[in-house]
Amino acid sequence: MLFCQKIENLLTFCIMEYTWQPLILTFKLAFITTLILLIIGIPIAYWLAHSRFRFKFIIETIVSMPLVLPPSVLGFYLLVAFSPVNFFGKLLDSFFNLRLVFTFEGLVLASVIYSFPFMVHPIQSGFQSLPPSLIEASYMLGKSRLKTLFRVLLPNIKPSLLAGVVISFAHTIGEFGVVLMIGGSIPGETKVASIAIYDEVEALNYGTANFYSLILFAITFFILLTVYFVNKKYLKPF
Repeated sequence: MLFCQKIENLLTFCIMEYTWQPLILTFKLAFITTLILLIIGIPIAYWLAHSRFRFKFIIETIVSMPLVLPPSVLGFYLLVAFSPVNFFGKLLDSFFNLRLVFTFEGLVLASVIYSFPFMVHPIQSGFQSLPPSLIEASYMLGKSRLKTLFRVLLPNIKPSLLAGVVISFAHTIGEFGVVLMIGGSIPGETKVASIAIYDEVEALNYGTANFYSLILFAITFFILLTVYFVNKKYLKPF
């Protein structure tokens, strides 16, 4: 009973002492970003895996750029592009009444661009690992390209799909430079956990920074541990 009372007091203290808003906003951003990346990443990865386009290497270079480009550089150019004083930002504001600077919508778009290769590359590798005879057999049985994709190819690259989803989700959680440049630190709007940790450290509130850091560490560790366990026990690559 004494132990349960201590746990209850600890939870009550955490709820009252710390705001959970940055953490909630972080996982909301990661979920939406991962869902968008999965939807657009599958067809692009399929095209990159099977296309014979002569200049495909240029597209692959563009897709892979966020892997090596400093986040601050990408964030700066997105900030310039989305700014209402420039052509693209002014166009979005005038015709769609949409502002992407210092808004959650801007964070989503920036996160999709920054995490794009982390979704596309694992799925592309999965497609490339499948034997061409699998696709040919599906076509011979009268299945269309769309049915072949969803009923034949995707079920056989489940580990690659899972890897893309998890890596993209975890990468979005850990974003800092891009979200800081494009979103700033607006509570309830753009202040995600990584920004909150930075702000708390600057204010010398190490206890609060440690609280956010431990939560992110524990959740990302559990997610990755679950994925590796599932891949080992239940999912077998083709």
